[in-house]
Amino acid sequence: MRSYLKRAIRIAGVPLTLGLASCVNVKAPDKPIEINLNVAIKQEVLVRLQQDVQRMIEQNPQAFPPAPGTKPR
Repeated sequence: MRSYLKRAIRIAGVPLTLGLASCVNVKAPDKPIEINLNVAIKQEVLVRLQQDVQRMIEQNPQAFPPAPGTKPR
């Protein structure tokens, strides 16, 4: 008798689950998705600028004399 009851519950549950399944809708947005990334690139630019200036000083030491009170390179 119990197997009959379990089977009846399963059969009755199928239409309920099918009815709930139609409630889910997936729709593409009307507007494009916009992702705003505020990323600071200041550090990378400063490092590159520093390396370029260091190279320029090493290539032209006569154009960039050492400051008074510092050791020459």
